Order: sequence, then structure tokens, then C-alpha cells
Amino acid sequence: MSDEKGASPPSRGGSLNEKAAVEGNNTVVDVPKANAGGKEGDDQVDIETALSKLPPDEAEILRAQLQIPDNPISYFTLYRFMDKNDAIILVLSAIAAIGSGAVMPLMTVIFGDLTGTFGGLFMGTVSKEDFMDEVGSLAIQFIYLFIGLFIGTYGLNTGFTHSGETLTAKIRVAYMKSIMRQNTGYYDRIGAGEIAVRITSDTALVQTALSEKVGMSLMSVAMFISAFVIGFTKCWKLTFILCSTVVALCIVIGGGSAFVIKYFRLNLQATGNGGTVAEEVFSSVRNCIAFGTEEKLAENYAVHLRAAEKWGRQTKIGTGFIIGGMMGVIYLNLGLAFWQGAMFVIRGDAEVSDVITTLLALMIGAFALAGVGPNITHIQNGVAAGSKIFSTIDRVSPIDPSDPSGQKLENVQGEITIKNIKFIYPSRPDVLVLPDFSLNIPAGKVTALVGPSGSGKSTIVGLVERFYDPVGGQVLLDGVSLRDLNLRWLRQNVALVSQEPTLFSVSIFENVAHGLIGTPHEFAAEEKKRELVVAACETANADAFIRELPEGYDTNVGQRGFLLSGGQKQRIAIARAIVGDPKILLLDEATSALDTKSEGIVQDALDRAAMSRTTIVIAHRLSTIRNADNIVVMNKGHIVEQGTHEQLMALQGEYAGLVEAQRIGKKLSAANDIDGYSTNSETEVEETGPDLEEQARIVAAEERAGAMSRKLSRTTTGHSVSSKVLRDQQAEEKPKHSIMSLCKMIYGLSRPEKWSLLAGSLLAILMGGGSPVQGVFFAKSVGALSLPPNMYDQMKKDASFWSLMFLMLGLVQFLVTSLSSTIFGLSAERLIFRVRDISFRTLLRQEMGYFDREENSTGEITSFLSTEANDIASMSGATLATILSGITTLVASVVISVVMSWKIGLVCTATIPLIISSGFLRMYLLRTAEANRAKTLAGAASFATECTAAIKTVTSLTRDEEICKAYHDILHKQTRKNLLSTLRTSALYAWAESITILMVALGFWYGGKLMSEGQINVEKFFISFTVILFGAQSAGQVFAFASDIGKARNSAEKVKTLVDRQPAIDVWSTEGQKPETITGEVEFRDVHFRYPTRPHVPVLRGLNLKVQPGQYIALVGQSGCGKSTTIGLVERFYDALHGQVLIDGVPITDYNLREIRKHIALVQQEPTLYQGTVRENVLLGTAGDDSTVSDEEIIQACKDANIHDFILSLPEGYNTQVGNKGGMLSGGQKQRIAIARALIRKPKILLLDEATSALDSESEKVVQAALDKAAHGRTTIAIAHRLSTIQKADQIYLFEAGRVAEQGTHDELMALGGRYADLVKLQALEEV
Repeated sequence: MSDEKGASPPSRGGSLNEKAAVEGNNTVVDVPKANAGGKEGDDQVDIETALSKLPPDEAEILRAQLQIPDNPISYFTLYRFMDKNDAIILVLSAIAAIGSGAVMPLMTVIFGDLTGTFGGLFMGTVSKEDFMDEVGSLAIQFIYLFIGLFIGTYGLNTGFTHSGETLTAKIRVAYMKSIMRQNTGYYDRIGAGEIAVRITSDTALVQTALSEKVGMSLMSVAMFISAFVIGFTKCWKLTFILCSTVVALCIVIGGGSAFVIKYFRLNLQATGNGGTVAEEVFSSVRNCIAFGTEEKLAENYAVHLRAAEKWGRQTKIGTGFIIGGMMGVIYLNLGLAFWQGAMFVIRGDAEVSDVITTLLALMIGAFALAGVGPNITHIQNGVAAGSKIFSTIDRVSPIDPSDPSGQKLENVQGEITIKNIKFIYPSRPDVLVLPDFSLNIPAGKVTALVGPSGSGKSTIVGLVERFYDPVGGQVLLDGVSLRDLNLRWLRQNVALVSQEPTLFSVSIFENVAHGLIGTPHEFAAEEKKRELVVAACETANADAFIRELPEGYDTNVGQRGFLLSGGQKQRIAIARAIVGDPKILLLDEATSALDTKSEGIVQDALDRAAMSRTTIVIAHRLSTIRNADNIVVMNKGHIVEQGTHEQLMALQGEYAGLVEAQRIGKKLSAANDIDGYSTNSETEVEETGPDLEEQARIVAAEERAGAMSRKLSRTTTGHSVSSKVLRDQQAEEKPKHSIMSLCKMIYGLSRPEKWSLLAGSLLAILMGGGSPVQGVFFAKSVGALSLPPNMYDQMKKDASFWSLMFLMLGLVQFLVTSLSSTIFGLSAERLIFRVRDISFRTLLRQEMGYFDREENSTGEITSFLSTEANDIASMSGATLATILSGITTLVASVVISVVMSWKIGLVCTATIPLIISSGFLRMYLLRTAEANRAKTLAGAASFATECTAAIKTVTSLTRDEEICKAYHDILHKQTRKNLLSTLRTSALYAWAESITILMVALGFWYGGKLMSEGQINVEKFFISFTVILFGAQSAGQVFAFASDIGKARNSAEKVKTLVDRQPAIDVWSTEGQKPETITGEVEFRDVHFRYPTRPHVPVLRGLNLKVQPGQYIALVGQSGCGKSTTIGLVERFYDALHGQVLIDGVPITDYNLREIRKHIALVQQEPTLYQGTVRENVLLGTAGDDSTVSDEEIIQACKDANIHDFILSLPEGYNTQVGNKGGMLSGGQKQRIAIARALIRKPKILLLDEATSALDSESEKVVQAALDKAAHGRTTIAIAHRLSTIQKADQIYLFEAGRVAEQGTHDELMALGGRYADLVKLQALEEV
């Protein structure tokens, strides 16, 4: 942006500026130190404090633009977007789950009948033949139950998995739609990274809460209820007493859940804040790498990770004790059941078989309910994550482009009236930007806004687009308030080209065609669209370079258009703006990134495009607005003067001063006389320079020069040097990792907690021993209950003893389960922290080419950081404790069973491999499906992040509906694709769940056979059979986590691939020369270069260039000729394909990368700031420890960059938060802070890539003087399109097609009368 969002009120700014001006008295200004990474809660308090000082009506307008409701939701809110088809699937799935749940308790009825048959055998009332017939008949009933359970579990898993995915996709789309309709003030508080976390990580938690975990929980609850129904049928008194269990479980789960959800929401908030930091860093990774700020920014990220870990630890403690409490209640319930059952038998109130059936049913039901524990955790997490998502979905935007209400004018004239506007940015309520601003912008005329940074120019553009609402006054279009107009219609009649153009990761054709949205041609045939797009690109002087690209108009521009130069991006943005023939054209520094020749032609095109339409132009390069119908000079939110160029020059006021500041030096006169051009001429620029059509022919010829130059740099084989090098390079192979290597990596990351994990494992083993032990207790208790009436005294004693044993077991299980789950949970939080931290740091280690790849876009990286660590850690906590416990139960059960009756033990154990093998097969299929799903979701997340990061461009183009439709299509396609995978894996899941009943049938039949032959007694049978039954159930429980295991393995592979990757240019390397100081000599020797992602496009074709120590050289030339690439090679973002880049005569590849970069500073064309304070952002430039930098050095760097006075005018001075990506500041302010950051580094080599392009004339003059001063004693390489900034350079190099075409001083090149001289003439302003 050209203006300063942080412009202060004149009253406040005056006093502080006076304070800053007292330099002669050696005024020392305190620069307080701020904590890294401001907390959202503190920011909210600060904003509320500032709002409370405003009039209530103004505060309410600002509050409405900022507020995000924090509405708690229930679990059923997650089903809000359920339609009729979803409801039918869910109902059928629920019926299947309930039916499946009822099967296991029904099995106890058969079990009870068999027990009675066993008793008849031993009492001699049933013959062996009748006994075996009865056993066989009952075993067949088990097979019927198996069939029912298989069908039920298959239905519930398929239905809930598919409906969960469908409903989550709808929630994602609803969230995306909500994001697209939010007002701009919302984005001043919420970063694109946080949105990426919400739409990936948080919705994944919601999907888990809606998928098969619900079916499994419902099945367990149905099993529990069915058990009670059977209990009431068989022994209602006992069952009624045991209902106390339900109350106890509700208290445990309900009380614990409130605690868990509270802290999990805080965990999600901290994770979202970390996502915003990650998005900020990786969207500007070049800046981060150039300044060596990897460690500082990683620490900023770690601040949020630590906060997330803190709240996550609280969550895990709560979850652990919920699960432990459930287990304790269940075992205590069994003790109560046996004691009370024995009393009923003794008193004659119940039959033994009925008590045993009731006890067995309740035991199965109780343990089924215990299995709900981990699922409850997932459901709680889903609700907590959903509350963040639904708070955004439910937010009512005060400026809503999707609102269909509002007027749509039939005939737009285009007159804009700004009446008594009082404006304050919502995120900075203590700073008044426009105090009382009025301006009339006539229809069909060009109105130019000029003035220093911070005067409010870009604010006017934002108000016309209605990005914000003013707190006072109104903006009118043709006499109608913008508030009364339909917002979508308004924006479709307005086209905006901003200073930092944003393109989307699609083809050039599609980018330009976005400008047709809302026009009659939006749905035209592609041929017609192409005609319009090509015509617009020709007008914007982009057609020539586009046609030189290998795929022409179908070339993908990459994320944010990174595959194009700044000038090329800006020309495409201009084409996009004019292709739809808008009624109102807003140009915010629209040509700032163009080279002079392109600017002349594009400016002429814009002048023609401005005819018969209302145009508002913001420009610091005054040559571009001299023909405006009205030039408005602004300062501190006020109009200082206005009129035509001639009128304002005659006034000799501020405008004349700005013009004078931009004038190219007096040395031009003599040189220009040679060319027959006089700077004293009163002639217009357009008349003095070469004919525009001639310019167009020249530039077009230069754009096509690539084809000719390729022939010049080919070898004798007919291939260019670069292509030979590229052909010899081997493609990077994707490594494959064994499970053992992944386990070693996870163990390595968890090593600091090894003793805790060992303790947790031992506790989990004890926890797993609970089931076999209670199986033994159960068998002993059944034996006690089977005593004859003459031994009821003994029964009473035995019942009391075994009930106390259950009490003991319940207390032990409560402790070991709670502690084990808690220990594993705390370790999981440490693991999440380390995985994210090491992944973040390792990503910053990668070379620049890594980030150029489409699969490593900012959105995908942000998604990777938020989801992969969670997936790996999903194998920790309660899940890992359950798995370890299940394995222990299985092993212990087999051992006990074989000891008690080795024949039954071995026969039943032989069936367990069937369960395990089906589980492993399902896990494999799920892992494959999960990898495909994760890839699609990462792509969708990247798409969403790209769109939200460029929300102003999206809303200006009214792309919101198109984006939501595209996002919906991506998810819908993946949902349909996943259905087939779900059908396959559900069959395996159903088999693993239901085969247990076949094992029971086999066990009963074979046990009955052994008993009929007298080989075992009832007690041995019950102990052997009961423990193996629980063991088989435990094996099934382990594979119920197959999806979690699959996700964890995929995520672990991704993390290991990243961690093991050896970058081609490694900033962590300790090798290479480590110079304490350098002289600053830079040389390019026959350098050939192509970008790794565009190997078919030559950029540098044999560049030779030498810069002497302390020399100030300038690189000029048209956009895309290789200037910025040259700077990138000095920073060693990339390595040359051929030739060498040398510093002090040493190849740059021989230096230690981190050390050599300490001597280099970079100021980019698009300045990058990070979330934090002004002070922290300046300190990012220091090469060493921040603590060694004095406040005086910080202040001096800011004074040299002409930003100190402005910083003091801010309410918190150097401690003022700059917002996400510096969003609280204007482009000019950001660039000056970026310059201060470079100057505090005290580099020997200073690289300036359009370092003053966003500055107004006065600031540019001061900053340029500072840069000229800073250049003394250091080598400076500057890229500039504004030639007045480099006329004093020791050497100027004109680039064409990746080579030096002209070189010399300014005077020498002017005397040469070549292309440089033509560029100068085009920029010269008349001298008055």
C-alpha cells in the first residue's frame, strides 16, 4: 500500500515528532524491549481499551468489523449441514451399530444356557450324547450371531466413515464460504496460516468425531444398554442396583469433559497462532534465508508451540483420569455385582444361572463402555475444534459480499463523493487516519492522489472498494451511499491494481480471465474469452513476453506468481483489471514495478483505458499522473492542495516540491543536448521521448530476443550450456522407509522422555493384565456361586473375598490406567512440539528451489506442520496405552489359557492370527487411502491458503463464489474416490470384529467335548475360555485403531523424508571458509542459469560482470531480464548451472553459507515484515546476538531509513505491533523498516532490489541519501526502474536477455545515446 495505515492523529503526531526532532540536544529515546509474539488475549485487551476511549457509535462500528463470536457448541452442531441423504445413511448406520452392539450381550444368553447344560452333565441329569447335541445346537446359534455382527459392523463402519467424510467436506466448504464473505478488518486479526490450520487440522479432528469412532461408540453404548436389558430380564433387582454404574460413569465423563474441552480449545488457538507465523515465514522465505533469521523465527514459532503444549498437557491429564475413572468404576461395579448376586442366591431371590447370565452380560457391556474412552477423547477434540470453525461460520460480516440486498444502479456515471469522512482502522483504533476528509471525484475523469507515505491515499482506495466502513461521514457513488449498494455489484464495477500485485497459481489466461467475473463475458465461450484476454495483455504490454513462454498463455505462474518477475506480474494484473472494461478504475502504484519502456507503453494504455471512466490513481512516480484531470496532494489525512499539474506547479507548493525531488540531475542537460533533447524544454514527456509505437516495437523486439540469444549461447553440439548441465543432473528420488527406521526416528524424538515412556509402558502392561486377572476372578466367582445350598456360608465368604479382589483390581486399574494414559499423553505433547519444531527448522534449511516446487507451497507447508505432528502423536496418549494394554492382554490371556487347559488354549489361540492378519491388511489399505486423501487435502489447503492470503484481491475481483465452487469440487471428487476404499476396508474391519464370535463357538464346542470326555472340569474351562475371549477382544481393539496407525505411519514417512533430505545448498553446513570480514568484490564469470522449476526457460546466458570493493553499481533493464536473479545468486539462493559467482575472488560455493550471508544485506521489491513489534522486526537484521545491539543503534538505523519519526508517532512507539505480514503498516512504511533492518546489519555487500519503489518523493529523497551514505565503504548492487535513484552509481549495467548490453556511468551512457538514454528521457519531468 502506498499510504500508511498507521498514520497518527495530527495532535498526537505533532508532539512526538517534535520530540524526535530535538536531535541537537542529544535527546535519547528509550526503545523498550518487547516479548516475542504478542498474545491474542493481550491484543484483544489493548483493542478494547482503545475502543473504550471512542464515542460509543464509533466504537460499535469498529467492534463489528473485528469481533469474532466465541459460541460454545454441542456435538450435534457438527451435523448442522446434514441433508436427507446423509440422514438416511446415518440412521441406517446407527441401526447397524445398535444391532451389532446387541449381539455380544445376546451371546451371554447362549452362554448361560450352556452353563446350565454343563451343570446337567456333571450332575448326571444329561447324557453325553444329549449334552453334545445341545452344545452343537448352541454353537450354531453363535454362527448366526457372527453373520449378524459381520453385516452390522460392515454397515456401521461404511456408513459412518462415508457420512463423516461427506459432512466434514460440507463443513469445510461452509467455512470457506464464511471466510470469503468476511470483511477485511477480520483478516487484520486472523492470518492465512491460522485459516489453513482450521481448514485442515481442525476439520480433520471434526471428521474423526463424525466418522467410524461414532459408530464404534454407538455400538459400545448399545452393547452396554443391551446388557442391562438382558439383566433386567434375567434378574431385575441386581440390574437395578448396578444402574448406579451409569450415574458414576456420567459424573466421571461429564465432569472431565468440561475440563478437557476448555483446555483443548486453548490448545487449538495457540496452534492456529503458530500456523499464522509459519504461513508468514514461508510466504517470504527468501527474506528469512537472506538475513539468516532462521533461528529467531523458529523461536517465534516455538513460542506458540510451547503455549499449545502447555494447554495440550492439561488436556491429556484430564483425558487420562477420565479413562482411568471409567475403568475403576467398571471393576468396582463387577465387585458389587458378585457380592450382591451371591446375597440374592443365598436368600433365594435369584437363580444361579440368571445371576451368571446377568453378570456376564453386564461385564461385557461394562468393558464395551470402557472402550468408548479413547473415542470420547476424539469426540471431545472434534467438538472443541468445531467451536472455532463454527464461530467463523456463524460470524455475521458487517461488510458481506454475499449479501444479495442493496441497490444495483442501472446506469453508472461514476461520480464518487467523499463527504466528511472520519476513518480509523479497526485493528488500530487508537490511530486516526482521516480526521474529516471530503473530496469530489468527477465521473469519467482521472483523479490522482499524491503525497508522502501515511497521508491516507490508499485508505481512499479501500473506502471506495468498501474494504472498510468509516466511523463518520459517507462515500457516495452517483449520489447513493456505498452502504446502500449491493456490495458484489459495486466491486464488479470497480477494478483495482495494487502496488503488490497478486496472481493465483493457475495459468496466465485464467489469471487475466478472472477480471471478466461479473461482466457479460463471464460465461462466454473460451474462444471469445481468449480474444479479450489477449487484447488486454497486448494493451498492458504483456503479450510479447507471454508468447515467449513455452506454454504461452497456458503457462502456470506458480504460487503468488513467483515464476514471473515483479514487472511481469504487474502487467498481468493490469491486463486483468482492464479486460472487464470496468466503470471505475483504481490504480494504487500500478506501474511501480515496471521498467521505464514498459511503463511508458502501459501508462499510455492506462491513459486510454481511463478515458470515459472514473479513475483514481495513486503514484509516487509523478511522471505517470501529470496528465490527470485533478491532482490531489494529501498530508496527514488532509488535502493540502489540488488542481492540474500546471496549476500546482504554478503554486510552487508541496506538489512542486515533490516534482523537484524526482527530477533527474542537472547533468542530464549536457548529455541530453547530444540527443537533441533539452530538460529545459516545456514540452510534454510524451512528445520528447521516442514515439510510443516505436517504443512498443522496441520492447516487443526485446521481449522476443530470447529466441535469438539462445542460438548465441549454444555449444557445438547444438545444445545450450545450461541444457547440457541439466541433462546430466539426476532427478531427486523419493526415499522409502521401513517401519523400523520410522520407529527409530520417533524413539529418537522421544528419547528425553524415555524413562517416562518406560514407566508408562510398565503401567500399560499392568493395565493390560487387568482383563486376564478379572477373567480368573470371574471364573472363581462363578465357581463360588455354583456351590450347593449346604455350602452357602462358604459362598458368602468366597463372594466377599472375590468382591474385595474386584475392589482391589478396580483401584489398581484406576491408578495404572490414569497414570499410563497421562504419561503417554504428556509425552505425546512433547513429541508434537519436537516434530513441529524440527520440521520447521528443517524446512528453513532447504534450498530455495525446494520452495519453488508446487508441492511445497506455503499452504501445503502450513498444513504439513499442523497435521503431521498430530497424526504421529495420535499413536501416543490414550491410544498407545490402549494398544500396549491390548497386546499385554492378548499375551497374558494366551499364557493363562494354555496353563489352565492347553488344549482349549491352543485351539482358541489358533484363531487369533486370523484377527491379526485381517487387521494388518486393513491397516495397509487404510494407509494407502489415507495417503491419497492427505495429498488431496493438502492441495485443497494450499488452494484455500493462497486465496485467503490474497483476500483483498479475491474480494475485489468478486472471485469468492468461484473459489468456493472450485474448493467444493476438489473435496467432492475426493469423497467419491474414497468411497471405494471405505467399502474394502470396512469388510476387513467387520471380519476382525466378528470373528471373535466364531472363536467363542469353537471354544464352547471343543470345551464341551473335553468336558464330556472328563478331561477338564467347569472351573478350568471357564478360566481358560474367559481369558482367551478377552484376549481376542483386545486384539480386535488394537486394530480398531488401524486408521490412526495408518495416518501415523504416513506422517512419520513424510517427516523422516524431510529430516533426512540433504539440501543442495545447506545453511546448516559447517564446512567452507568463514571470513571475519570481506572487501566486497563481486564477480560473475560466464554465468548461465535457469530456475529449477522452469528448466526450459533460460534466464542468464553467459553473464559477465565485476564489482570492485566499495563500488556502487546499478542494474537496469526491462522486467524479466535477469536483474533479481543476479541478486539471488549473490545471496546464493541458487547455484549457477555454469560459470562462477565469486566474492573477493573466491567462488561463493567455497564459503560457509551462514557466515558469508552475515556480510550481505538485502532489501527486496516487496518488503517483508513479520508478526511482532517494530523493534523485533528491525533486530531481525542483526547478524549476531540481539542483546549486543544498543537502542542507539536501532534508533540510528531507523533515522537513516527515515522511519524514526513515524515510529515515535505511534502510540506504543518501537513496541507497536506491525500485524500479520506487517499488515498494520503501508507499503512505504514497511519498506523503510526493511531498509532499517538492512542497515543495522552493517553489511559489506548491500543488495537493493527496488528498495525505494514504495516511497513517496520526499521519503525517497531522504532514504536515497541515506542509502548513498550507507553505500560508502561497502559494495552496493541496486536494481531500479526509477533511474533518478541510481544516477550517481559508479557503474550502470543495462541487462537484455540475461546479458549485459550496455555499461558505464550515467554520463557515459547518456553520451552513448543508446537504450539507457531512451529510458532516462522517458522518465524526465519538465523543469519549471
